[in-house]
Amino acid sequence: MTDTTEPNWERKTIEKLAYSALEEQKRTRRWGIFFKILTLLYLLFVLFAALGWLRLGGGVGGAAKHTAVIDIHGVIADGNEASAERIMAGLRSAFEDGKTQGVVLRINSPGGSPVQAGQINDEIRRLRAKHPKIPLYAVIDDVCASGGYYIAVAADKIFVDKASLIGSIGVLMDGFGFTGTMEKLGVERRLITAGANKGMLDPFSPLDPKHAEYAKVMIKQIHDQFIKVVRDGRGNRLKETPDMFTGLIWSGEEGIKLGLADSLGSLDYVAREVIKAEDVVDYSTHESLPERLAKRFGIGVASGLLNSGAALPQLK
Repeated sequence: MTDTTEPNWERKTIEKLAYSALEEQKRTRRWGIFFKILTLLYLLFVLFAALGWLRLGGGVGGAAKHTAVIDIHGVIADGNEASAERIMAGLRSAFEDGKTQGVVLRINSPGGSPVQAGQINDEIRRLRAKHPKIPLYAVIDDVCASGGYYIAVAADKIFVDKASLIGSIGVLMDGFGFTGTMEKLGVERRLITAGANKGMLDPFSPLDPKHAEYAKVMIKQIHDQFIKVVRDGRGNRLKETPDMFTGLIWSGEEGIKLGLADSLGSLDYVAREVIKAEDVVDYSTHESLPERLAKRFGIGVASGLLNSGAALPQLK
């Protein structure tokens, strides 16, 4: 306490009160700065996670023994979530994790690029040879057609729902012809090329029978490759019929009878009853927020053959 008998005691008391108030303000400011920094770090953490710059959950560090799952959803194409680059990255992570007891490809795809599907098929075969003790199964949701089935036949077994749609073992190259519309509108097509076949299948020019025949030969080569992959993958389980490779699709129930699939079963069933590792860890490589925004607003690089007007062969 301040001695009131001292000279200038009032001044000293005021100075002490002012000093205490100043110290309290400093403490309050320091705590305020601390909480602001903490809030900023939290917001940065959430932002980085949303942008895909942080890997949260899944992958390495999962359950002690688990079933690894990689989703193949949508059209199989470069730049899509179901691209060879993304699927193969997930497959490598799954096979290289020592805790993985088995790998499941969960497929729901109408097909897509034969190149992308072929690269995934090749990588599956490579990883299965490198890790022979780790089985790989395909589990089909709604659809596993064309490019999706091209991938599935690399699995040890294919599990379907009785109402799943599988097959469509064929190749297509589609496009449009606008010559009649252009005539009605009075539009003249001016196409200048260096090379007699550079404008092949141009949608604004009349279809050249030679180009159409050439395209048929080319997609037949790809079709033959597809058929070989199916025969190699399914082996003597396949009960071939005259229309098996004509592009038809079958229900999962009928597909089992034809040897296109092996058994009924879901992801949970395969993990629990076949692999015997009920815990499931997702190794799928998903698109980050910037990639999704780029696709939504059209910022990415176009994947079509914009200059030639020709469509790429598709397993669809």
